[in-house]
Amino acid sequence: MSALNYRHLHYFWVVAKEGGFARAADRLGMAVQTISAQVRELERSLGHQLLKPEGRGLVLTEAGQAAFARAEEIFQIGQVVPHEVHEAATQRVQRLSVGLSDGLSKLAAHALLAPVLDTPQLRLVCHEGEMDQLIGELALHHLDLVLTDQPAPVNPTLRITSQLLASTSVDWYGPAELVERARRAPNKGFPYVLETLPVLLPTRHASLRASLERWFEQHHIRPQIVGEFEDSALMSVFAARGLGVFPVSRLGADDLSMMAGLHLLGQTEVVEDVHAIYSRRGQNHPLVAKLMQRRGMPMQMADIDSESEIASAE
Repeated sequence: MSALNYRHLHYFWVVAKEGGFARAADRLGMAVQTISAQVRELERSLGHQLLKPEGRGLVLTEAGQAAFARAEEIFQIGQVVPHEVHEAATQRVQRLSVGLSDGLSKLAAHALLAPVLDTPQLRLVCHEGEMDQLIGELALHHLDLVLTDQPAPVNPTLRITSQLLASTSVDWYGPAELVERARRAPNKGFPYVLETLPVLLPTRHASLRASLERWFEQHHIRPQIVGEFEDSALMSVFAARGLGVFPVSRLGADDLSMMAGLHLLGQTEVVEDVHAIYSRRGQNHPLVAKLMQRRGMPMQMADIDSESEIASAE
């Protein structure tokens, strides 16, 4: 198969987005015949028909849909290159794009990113999502760093590093009324008093949930679960309004001061881990390097394609 002609791919991408050769020609300021010929040449080089007529327009074939999906990724990245190059050349803005997995305590995010928040002209962009989605965005260089509650998955096609960034104990907080009720409970010290209080927990997609459930089993505690939340910050809002008591890592506990009325209920030996995942691009990002160094984790670069490599990266 001959090398892909990206100019031909671009013409095809515009035709697909515009829905026809005529509108694509208007957008590109070119002759319809020229664009049509270039797209046909792309089809010949790939060996498959990408577009087919339907009614008065064109639609994508199955092969065309696959080609368009990749073209969309390529040219979306291309559209931001001039802007990023300009920012890098002028050094007026230091941009850091961070992905935060749904399972990670969002209350800890500020503490984790604190080492770089005083950077002059910082533009911090935070994205939330499922881990697989964020790893995909990292691979496409849409993100510089992903923070998550579990290490990177084993995938020989991904050139990424996964490092343990922080491990922090988990404590329990609640509104004053419930904390005071716990203190008055007869013969029910912490943590056994959780059987008498309404309890809020992270949803099961969070690694912390599994750790808490093991902790409940070890202490033979059957908590009264009244709410489950993907976002720890949202959980703290409902707790502050009296819905229940909840667990939070000590990294995030400092930010609870912004939530009036929450008090410490008890401390546990449960630990929440935070992993930093980055690509070669992230390794060379000065703010990612500063973040890792300030957290006491020298940066490593290894292709994550086996269990042993994940262990060594951590």
